[in-house]
Amino acid sequence: MGTTTDSRPVAVAPLAEFGSADLQAVGGKAANLGELMRAGLPVPDGFVLTTDAYAQAAQLAGLEALFAEAAATPAALREAILSTGMPKDIGHAVTAAYRRLGESVPVAVRSSATAEDLPGAAFAGQQDTYLNVVGAEAVLDAVRRCWASLFTDRAVDYRRQRLITPDEVRIAVVVQVMVASDTAGVMFTADPLSGARDRILIDAGAGLGEAVVSGLVTPDHYVLETGGKLLDWRPGRGEVVIRPRAGGGVAHTALTRDAAPAGGTDLHGALLTAADLASLASHARTIAKHFGRPQDIEWAIAAGKTWIVQARPMTALPEPTAPLGRFGRLQGAILAEYLPVRPYPLDMTTQVAHGPAEMMREIAHHFGLEGAFTNYLREQEGVVVALVPPSPRPTPRLLLTPAKLARKARRFKPANWSTDPRQAAFLAEVDALESLELAALPWATLLDVPARAMAAEEYCRDLRIDYLPGSGLALARLVVLTAVLGRRKLLADLLGGARTRTEDSNQALAGLADELRADPQLRGALTGLDAEQVSLALSRDPRLAGFAARLEAFLAEFGRRETTSPLLVSPPTLAESPQIVLGMALSLAGAPAAKGAADSRSAAALENLLEHRLLRGPRLAKFARARVQAAREAVAFREDTHFYFTAALPVLRRSLLQIGARLQKAGVLHEPEEVFHLRWEELTGIFDAAAIPAGQAERLRAAVGARTAKRAELAGVPMFDASVFFPAAAASDALATGTPAGSGTATGIARIIRDAADFERLGHGEILVCPYTNPAWTPLFRRAAAVVVDTGSVASHAAIVAREYGIPAVMGTGNGTAVISDGEQVTVDGTRGRVTRAAQAAATA
Repeated sequence: MGTTTDSRPVAVAPLAEFGSADLQAVGGKAANLGELMRAGLPVPDGFVLTTDAYAQAAQLAGLEALFAEAAATPAALREAILSTGMPKDIGHAVTAAYRRLGESVPVAVRSSATAEDLPGAAFAGQQDTYLNVVGAEAVLDAVRRCWASLFTDRAVDYRRQRLITPDEVRIAVVVQVMVASDTAGVMFTADPLSGARDRILIDAGAGLGEAVVSGLVTPDHYVLETGGKLLDWRPGRGEVVIRPRAGGGVAHTALTRDAAPAGGTDLHGALLTAADLASLASHARTIAKHFGRPQDIEWAIAAGKTWIVQARPMTALPEPTAPLGRFGRLQGAILAEYLPVRPYPLDMTTQVAHGPAEMMREIAHHFGLEGAFTNYLREQEGVVVALVPPSPRPTPRLLLTPAKLARKARRFKPANWSTDPRQAAFLAEVDALESLELAALPWATLLDVPARAMAAEEYCRDLRIDYLPGSGLALARLVVLTAVLGRRKLLADLLGGARTRTEDSNQALAGLADELRADPQLRGALTGLDAEQVSLALSRDPRLAGFAARLEAFLAEFGRRETTSPLLVSPPTLAESPQIVLGMALSLAGAPAAKGAADSRSAAALENLLEHRLLRGPRLAKFARARVQAAREAVAFREDTHFYFTAALPVLRRSLLQIGARLQKAGVLHEPEEVFHLRWEELTGIFDAAAIPAGQAERLRAAVGARTAKRAELAGVPMFDASVFFPAAAASDALATGTPAGSGTATGIARIIRDAADFERLGHGEILVCPYTNPAWTPLFRRAAAVVVDTGSVASHAAIVAREYGIPAVMGTGNGTAVISDGEQVTVDGTRGRVTRAAQAAATA
């Protein structure tokens, strides 16, 4: 880029002079457009006000001093730019450049920030665009408003989420000749939902493309192969058309499509012709090849000519999921349930590396299966982008597995696991870690606490390896017994009589609910409070002292449980979330007390079993009782080892947050929670948090910033395509289908519960529809009429609990939370694995 005679950088220059090397001078949008012009793509002519022009305007407006003022609001920054005006020499240059495009030519004036239209930071729609601007004075005004839009509330919040400070970003402005398009829209050179790279997706609307980009119109949607072959198209509704007005500005016209064409592969009635699609596909291939990655492209067609008006890398593009075999889908279903949210780097290198999934890998390895639960999370730039189940393979050791299983089943009885010395040693180590005053520990000793907590989980792994064979054998024996007697339908209720720590937790929570139910004043004082208000009320209001003590006792006994996943350390534990426990207690208090329904069904099922004519003799009845009891002990082993597996989670999390607090004090982090953006090896590489070398501190800060931005861009992108793990069954009248997991049918209002913060929303007798569950969700099953889960299988926690409570359940729908509307009346058929609209709802639709 050239310079002026006084050696100052050029403030205004033709768009064609710039390319990818000029990012800091002209921002992402202008740099990309310049690249396209150099590559011979049809890009409308125009010019750029460089970031130096903005810098001069910002200096004139006194923005640097405002940045230093904590009280300076985004509105104050915008006003400073708008009220100060434009440096005279820049104004003259803009006027001259505009007149070179033509006298009173309509132009589009658009922002081009230095952190915009880049991989990992699209900044789409964060700054303003002005269309059909006519006349030099109008262009100057639009430029000032573009500069000011750098400080809209939405743009400031977007940058804050990505740890981009105000002085790190500057803005250029692109001024281009307007294309008065007949049709316009966007196209993607990969499928933004599935991540498939062999597709081109095109959305088209009549008039200017702003209607499509801003979401004002339902566009025509076209799916093409990379080569340009039309695979499918769906007609839009054409609600709004935006067209340029004479003299400047645009007009919105509301329209209704008279008759929607059929779509498919016949273009009759489509906005785009076969020639249009061929032209767009050709440009899409050229642009993607030029930039070397999938692109998000804005285009316009006027008088039969195609124009490219913007191209940027596709951010947050899912990794395509390859077809999976049966074992791959099984692992995917398990991991999808365990990983409902994206792990942080510190999750990956602590609890993911040493927790339940690693335990499952070691169990599989012990019994001769290699490759299970390994390398199943793919990372880019230090952030997880995809869940990709591996393909396990048998080894010769698998031939010894039957003998190993038989030997362990004989030696390790599930009834005895809790008295195993290894369990006592595990709990003693956790108690020792929890007794430490973390804030007082020297740095080296503090780093040793997470290491000890992770090592303690090996006790749980060894117990599972030893006792699972006996548990499996006990369950198999009861399955065989009920099958031989023709009583298979009793199996779920027979197992429901198992006494577990989860059931103990549920009973304790029911006790809190009983207290709230019996005292309307107490219930009223605690209803509708947020997390902070709950803590304040319980600690300061003397009327709540008794209930607060009992809630604290509950958290002390059961608060080691996870709220999201036992595989993650970044989400808070139940002990850190009294508002969640209170919300569940309040929710239960709003319904009649449940009096041992599961126990009653279990007792009735056992009585039914023993009434069989083959079990009427005392010896055979005793034999059957022993089989049932052994199977219940197996269920208790599975549930209780899960309960205790998370015993080390709270101290692991607290120690990592204490490490984060030390790094905050050292100036590496803004908040202790940012420590989760770092990896365990990066933390252990710090010799002393109080004296971190400047270079190391800067590398850590940069890693946190980059990973924060990457996570923010991936926030709306799933880690996996649920349809691969949970393929939908063919059912034309079903809203969702999945695995039958709890027999029977139930009709009620669907309530979408996405995480623990939503627990209180579930009403008595409603249908619980959720993306995943874990043991912390179990109390909801007391209120729910049925449960529908995106993930999981017939053996998952939600399915087991649903069967214990005798409610219909459908697991692994893949998309239940997406296709079922909150508040919709639905019928759940847990026997066939189907969710349909209720008959009365359909009749009134």
